[in-house]
Amino acid sequence: MLRALFLLAGLAALPAQAEDRWMALPEPAAMPAAVESGLAEVNGIALYYATFGETGASPVLLIHGGLAHGDIWSAQVADLMTDHLVVVADTRGHGRSNNDGSAYSYDLLAQDYLALLDHLQLDRVHLVGWSDGANIGYAISATSPERLISHFAHAGNVTLDGIDPSVETNELFGGYVGMMAGQYAAMSPTPDGFDDFLGGVAAMWGTEKPGGFEALATVTVPTLVVQSAYDEAIVAAHSEKIAATIPGAELLVLQDVSHFAMFQAPGEYTAAIRAFLE
Repeated sequence: MLRALFLLAGLAALPAQAEDRWMALPEPAAMPAAVESGLAEVNGIALYYATFGETGASPVLLIHGGLAHGDIWSAQVADLMTDHLVVVADTRGHGRSNNDGSAYSYDLLAQDYLALLDHLQLDRVHLVGWSDGANIGYAISATSPERLISHFAHAGNVTLDGIDPSVETNELFGGYVGMMAGQYAAMSPTPDGFDDFLGGVAAMWGTEKPGGFEALATVTVPTLVVQSAYDEAIVAAHSEKIAATIPGAELLVLQDVSHFAMFQAPGEYTAAIRAFLE
């Protein structure tokens, strides 16, 4: 998989004239002004975070996917900050956050986010996770359910057979890798380190997750499992099985979008989050 990702990283996103929106990869809008932002010293790293909205409002933590950063959530932040306290961060090694040489794992990344909640003095949050963000959310749901009010879990997987093998040569996913490579160079404290970073994240993607479906069977966090109709990376039947395994979970299929739904249909994506939260 790693070799294919390196080959695809040089590709641009698909042409803007693509008729179907699920074939395009628009750039997110600029982030709104943050109430607070900075680097939290957690678990031996400096983790970038930003908060939006009013302190004391119902808190929502948005966790991005692999290779990305918190600014991809700009459309969701602009909407949700009107009546929620919204928190975004750059996962360890991503965006403006550094890594201490540790191997990437979802359990480690979950511990980072729990430490960030402690830093921000937030006992419980609604968690919106996309891709690796959803996987981090599943890890928190299994180990620290008392920290989550709910979990909007889009495009996650809990076993390797949930990944569509064709993603390795998918042009749109390659365009995403290329987009993130450029943004990494502009944001990261190690701007020349994308190749090593990609290799570390890809190794995590290819490692079977501990617990799998068995860990989900005892999850008590109210969960909405979200699948895109044209997802390049996640097999639909896998999301269906996750929703069937987590007690009380529901399944939502987002129409006419791919793995990158928040880029392609930001308004509809935010409306889906709001419908679940409410």
